[in-house]
Amino acid sequence: MQETFSPRNIVVTGGCGFIGSNFVRWVAENRPETHVTVLDKLTYAGNPENIAGLPAERVELVVGDICDAGLLERVVPGHDAVVHYAAESHNDNSISDPEPFIRTNVEGTFRLLEAARRHGLRFHHVSTDEVYGDLALDEPRRFRPDDPYRPSSPYSSSKASSDMLVRAWHRTYGLPATISNCSNNYGPYQHVEKFIPRQVTNLLCGGRAKLYGDGRNVRDWIHTEDHSRAVWDVLTKGRPGETYLVGADGERSNLEVLQAILMAMGRDPEDFDWVRDRPGHDRRYAIDPAKTMEELGWEPRHRDFSEGLEDTIAWYAEHRDWWMPAKEATEAKYAEQGQ
Repeated sequence: MQETFSPRNIVVTGGCGFIGSNFVRWVAENRPETHVTVLDKLTYAGNPENIAGLPAERVELVVGDICDAGLLERVVPGHDAVVHYAAESHNDNSISDPEPFIRTNVEGTFRLLEAARRHGLRFHHVSTDEVYGDLALDEPRRFRPDDPYRPSSPYSSSKASSDMLVRAWHRTYGLPATISNCSNNYGPYQHVEKFIPRQVTNLLCGGRAKLYGDGRNVRDWIHTEDHSRAVWDVLTKGRPGETYLVGADGERSNLEVLQAILMAMGRDPEDFDWVRDRPGHDRRYAIDPAKTMEELGWEPRHRDFSEGLEDTIAWYAEHRDWWMPAKEATEAKYAEQGQ
């Protein structure tokens, strides 16, 4: 299928975060005709080093808050699309303090939708599979785009709210908007608070890996480069008003992932500590990406999880200066939570 929309100037919110910066890098490397304005508040999870080295004439960083309507009025005009990644996204943080999640994920999305509506931009909203709640471990089905929303945490509830706003702005105002809900990403530039980089960096620091609860919780893993390609395909080929699910048939229990990390790093697969489970911990996520694959012609390229994991481990081993400044504070916060 040929691209039907060819953006020349896009705003990428949260473009200094993990999946946002990987998308910005992908666009810079694969779409030289497209200029990217990164709008990022640079919270603890936003790091300008994530987009360092990209050509300045094609990637511009604007530091600011998506809730700042005045700032959006200065930034948004002159662009033809918004790709909205900016979000508070760590479940544990949402449980201890939900307020920033409501402000950024709900109010921030509203402000962006209004700016896009006023200035006639296409809008793509990057969301999560967690809005659908969870599935039983022995349940064969996977999430589909028309499944009902059943969010479990303050984080997933805030993302569900933002998805609903996007749908309403499309239906009520005719805003050309799309949504993608993706499964768990892994790869370079992910903050050390997240599951895979936390375990990898613990081991690189000479510490021990940690596992929540019984370790049977299942997540559907996808390499962030595959997610970036999918977002571009939805932005350029997706039908306004539609939702597209992005997954790579990567279901694995947390225990399986942790043991794969340990073995890849030359450790005994049983050499880890069990820690207290997260409140309301969802049991299983699983994405059915059939619509995205059939309509848009997208498919994952990083199908070998072991290979992708080894590449990710190597990246963290080679970029200690990137993650070490955040490591001590992150582990101190986990220690307070008994995790």
